[in-house]
Amino acid sequence: MSHVPGRQHAVVARPATPADDTAHPSAVAAFFDVDNTLVRGASTFHLAKALHARGFFRARDIARFAVHQARYAVYGENAQHLDKVRAKALCLVAGHSVHEVCSIGEQVYDDVLALRIFPGTRALLEAHLAAGHQVWLVTAAPVEVGGLIARRLGATGALATVPEHDADGVYTGRLDGELMHGAAKARAARDLAARTGIDLDRSYAYGDSMNDMDLLAAVGHPCAVNPEPRLRRLARASGWEVREFRQPTRRAARTGVKAGGWVAAGWAATSLLRRAARR
Repeated sequence: MSHVPGRQHAVVARPATPADDTAHPSAVAAFFDVDNTLVRGASTFHLAKALHARGFFRARDIARFAVHQARYAVYGENAQHLDKVRAKALCLVAGHSVHEVCSIGEQVYDDVLALRIFPGTRALLEAHLAAGHQVWLVTAAPVEVGGLIARRLGATGALATVPEHDADGVYTGRLDGELMHGAAKARAARDLAARTGIDLDRSYAYGDSMNDMDLLAAVGHPCAVNPEPRLRRLARASGWEVREFRQPTRRAARTGVKAGGWVAAGWAATSLLRRAARR
């Protein structure tokens, strides 16, 4: 696994246990999922919008991803589906430079992502840093996005999906390693712990969905943050802590988005395809 070293109503939060581990700064870590745990919504969506605005891909490419997202909602997640979506996403940046994408990412962070960070989760992250813990973001987003957010928040680094690039810093359209998703997050945390001496039994993890289940189960102090219903039930059954940092209206809207968002995705796909055809 690759890592990138880096360093809405108001909520004041603390780590799940009050113990101060400054005496063992390298022995304890806190692992944070990004989308809907730390950042409201999907961080890569906003990067994709910026890339589209700069001509990285066409309207029909967006339409194809909308269709894939709708299929995911109907049929669920599977390895073949993930591989297909991953391959298409990588093709969109093939031939572009890492520097170019990173520059766009910086602007996206300043204009959008910085405003979408949950204050409660950020307070947790900062409390871990103050306690002398390592803080790692663990995300399926590209390492350029995960690493950028980690640097801006002063975190130790990011474990993220790594698009391959050549010696000249140009994306090849392939992946370096596996997609940082599901069980891969737990494997990345264990690999990091084995390399650096992190004690996972004393460490923390924060996630919002069942995709974070393995990561949460890998540490001694798991916490479900803004959890989807299935993770909320699992957390309660397992005795895990649950934190809710969303406003009540947003929390209620999440269910509505899941129920009706796929209709919107299909409409968007049809609209974009028609527009592309006219062009």
